[in-house]
Amino acid sequence: MVYRLALAIAAACIVTPLAVAPASSAPSQSEDARFTAFGDRVIEQYLRLDPASATQFGEHRYDNRLPDVSAAGRAVTRGFAQRTLPQLARFDRSRLSREHQVDALLLADQLRYILFSDQKLQDWAWNPLSYSGTAGGSLFALTSREFAPLPVRLRAATGRLEALPTFLAQARASLVPARVPKIHAETAAKQNPGLNSLIDDVVAKKGALPSAEQARLVRAAAAAKAAVADYQQWLDKELVPNARGEARIGAANYDEKLRLALNSTLTRQEIRLRAVAEIDRKRSQMYQVASQILRGRPGAPPTPASPTPEQQQAVIEAGLAVVNADVPARNEVIPFATKSLQEAEAFAKAHDIISFPKTDFSVIEMPEFARGASVAYADMPGALEKDQRGFYAVTPIPSDWTEEQTASFLREYNKWAIHELTLHEGVPGHLLQLAHANQYKSKLRAVLSSSPMIEGWACYSEDVMADAGYQNRDPRYLLAHYKFLMRMPVNAIIDQDFHAGNLTREQAMDLMMKTAFQEEREAAGKWVRLQLSSAQLPVYFVGYQEWKDFRAAAEQKPGFNLRKFHDAALSHGSPPVRFIRQLTLGEPIR
Repeated sequence: MVYRLALAIAAACIVTPLAVAPASSAPSQSEDARFTAFGDRVIEQYLRLDPASATQFGEHRYDNRLPDVSAAGRAVTRGFAQRTLPQLARFDRSRLSREHQVDALLLADQLRYILFSDQKLQDWAWNPLSYSGTAGGSLFALTSREFAPLPVRLRAATGRLEALPTFLAQARASLVPARVPKIHAETAAKQNPGLNSLIDDVVAKKGALPSAEQARLVRAAAAAKAAVADYQQWLDKELVPNARGEARIGAANYDEKLRLALNSTLTRQEIRLRAVAEIDRKRSQMYQVASQILRGRPGAPPTPASPTPEQQQAVIEAGLAVVNADVPARNEVIPFATKSLQEAEAFAKAHDIISFPKTDFSVIEMPEFARGASVAYADMPGALEKDQRGFYAVTPIPSDWTEEQTASFLREYNKWAIHELTLHEGVPGHLLQLAHANQYKSKLRAVLSSSPMIEGWACYSEDVMADAGYQNRDPRYLLAHYKFLMRMPVNAIIDQDFHAGNLTREQAMDLMMKTAFQEEREAAGKWVRLQLSSAQLPVYFVGYQEWKDFRAAAEQKPGFNLRKFHDAALSHGSPPVRFIRQLTLGEPIR
């Protein structure tokens, strides 16, 4: 999972309404030159309208601001999208370069998503997590990366702390308790206190400022913490008790959001058919590897060549019991992830799987404000950022978990599974892919990234490492690998069956725990994530399939070389895989 402050403009900074200047029709300019200038102007407005995302992407002129999430702010954003779409349509795509043809298609979908989110989905009225994520992320981005001297970043943080009371008041005014799902309200109430630790972290660095500016920072922090406390009281006393919204977004909204999120030709029904078939394939692979693990073990179940469904289930469960017993200590999860990242980097370099841009990756404890939706995520800056360090954030085991809950978590995230998680989030997964993507110095492409491309690469890269002999292809590692990849088709199914159907918790837990062999803590966490997001869980499976298909097609070309294939494929930024394939293999852009 990749941490991003925003995938589309969801808010506007408090500024006067902005218009993107129409593309000039001067005959002395080529269509490409005109589009480049137009794209730069669009991104200028894009980042000015969303200063929190601007910081994440590496544009720091607006670091002292927070978005305007009021009705007036949303109107500014809506007007921006409505004006820009017809201006984009004036370009003759047939006269654009192939790279710019891709950008034109991506920008059109991004603008359509802005309007869909504002007018149809209306998540501004029912999703408090979008506000807590922006508030926390906007502060964390200023302290976690050394893109400027500390005093410069502290002055920006002071501005954002001064803006925080207004931001939280706007969020409160925008949210309609009766439309907010209970799970969203409860999660927001749990995350909100994490803002205090971020504020304290800023104040702790005040010594880098002159005394007058220190005093201003302290005042801003005190006012911000008071606003956080007031917002917490509203969350606890008003929002949570009165939250009665439906977490399911419905088939119509789901299908439209899925199309915009995936940028794929696959329909919901086609995705489900492919996912069901993939589950059968993965269970077959798991059975073969589990049989190797159990060979010669006393009391092991029979492993016939053609097992019944019951025999297959018993053998895989027995094999996983061996894998799941190899766990780190409760306080050793993050240190083990650090060691695993070092091993993955060394192996990928030694086997010439992919080149490594000049950057630095490290494991960090997941910030409190970001916990509750996933076990880990990759935090890589945008292409415009000078500080290109990448963080593999891992959540610590909650202190209030019982021994049984902790044991369940560690069985799911045993040592072999942590190796697999590291490949996905770290190397050669998200962190390395995004480091490559950031080499493509296009502001437009930097902002218009594709989740299926990014998540699909991370899943595909797990296969690449296994095929290359990672962990000496130990059967325990391979069983954890196949189990990890089993999540993809299961995620795709439960996401659509919940949001476009009537999937119950019991049905989802049965599919995750019995069919996909997940532990109770992992499945319970996924049930929460399923309700908190929509059209996000399928991106792994769809992107993975597209990468596998692309690789198969590329291997048919003369002189195929794996590292050169990976380097070339990742050199275009992070557009949808179908566009990378078209650019690489000379296929029409469509």
